[in-house]
Amino acid sequence: MSLTDAKIRNTKPTDKPIKIADANGLYLEVKPTGSKLWRYRYRIGGKENVFAIGEYPGIGLANARIERDAAKKLVKQGIHPAHNRKLQVSGQITGNENTFKTNATEWIDSTKIKKGWTAYYTKQVENVMNADVFPLLGNLPIRSISSAHMLSVLERIEKRGANTVALLARQWCSATFRYAIGRRKADNDPTAVLKGTIQRPNIQHNKPLSQKEIPAFLKALDSYGGYRTTYIALRLIMMTFVRTIELRAATWEEFDLDNAEWQIPAHRMKMREEHVVPLSLQAVEFLKELKTLTGGQKWLFPNYRRPIDCMTATTLNRCIERMGYSGKFSAHGFRGTASTLLNEMGYRPDVIERQLAHADRNKARACYNRAEYLQERRVMMQEWSNFLDSLSQGAKVIPFWQQAA
Repeated sequence: MSLTDAKIRNTKPTDKPIKIADANGLYLEVKPTGSKLWRYRYRIGGKENVFAIGEYPGIGLANARIERDAAKKLVKQGIHPAHNRKLQVSGQITGNENTFKTNATEWIDSTKIKKGWTAYYTKQVENVMNADVFPLLGNLPIRSISSAHMLSVLERIEKRGANTVALLARQWCSATFRYAIGRRKADNDPTAVLKGTIQRPNIQHNKPLSQKEIPAFLKALDSYGGYRTTYIALRLIMMTFVRTIELRAATWEEFDLDNAEWQIPAHRMKMREEHVVPLSLQAVEFLKELKTLTGGQKWLFPNYRRPIDCMTATTLNRCIERMGYSGKFSAHGFRGTASTLLNEMGYRPDVIERQLAHADRNKARACYNRAEYLQERRVMMQEWSNFLDSLSQGAKVIPFWQQAA
């Protein structure tokens, strides 16, 4: 006769173990201590075995029968239920160790070397992960993370108005999942269905300075009462129109002042290609002055609070704001200013683009451009510095190419 809950409750322990049968190999063993344990008796290969299901009343009669039926199916496949349980526990332990944070850290460490991330970009990725992602997902097994988990992370970032950060977080989390999938540590990328969930904010670029606006800007800069190094940095970025990070993180070993050249190594360039910047006479003079100020250090523009680091990303823009250009112009705008005016002055677009270090999708052509345009760029960069000097003096400038014509 099958067991009932009443019979189980009413069975009292004796000085010897009692076995009360249910059906299909399931029975309850009552220990002299009063413990009541579910057991399942089965045979594999002609040998009798016993599988410990669990303790009553933690596992009731109905659940014990469910566990027995599940074990019975395994037995039919020649699998010992106890062995299967050990595999499940082992898999769970492995899964618990295979966390999102573990995989994200591995992805960052691997990718920053493979793709040559800058220290700034690496820190940016790590900051977003540490501040916004790891607190919610870091300790979760990566296979257990769903799209709902990811959405909660992104919405939390979006609520504070940081849509751009949310987009970057989704991008970097997606890369982490794809990294884990490639190593068989994850099964899917739950961020894929969230593409388009966060709206990209409208980027409002400050307009470049016009030719008429440059004299006033230079006058305001000459009246700037801050650090001389910051003043020189702004003058150099105007003359070279490199990206701000390329100037801020420049080191003295990159410069050959005798040959008037600045060679920016590939790992510091956005397109990961070495870039040569011809230096005008004016730029060389500013660099010689700067060398008397910071020449004994690694950086051209060291951080005053932390000399082991370079100038911060905000220093140049804070200076421009104090000059009265808040919301009107930024340090990055010198690239647009130079591009616009040099095109108006008649310089060849290919030469200008090469000097801006914009990517050329045709690798063969790009290699040719780097060699072929260097001399033209030397002339253009000197004329550009002359042009800026003339504007600061209030003269009407006739572009070099028009003079040649």
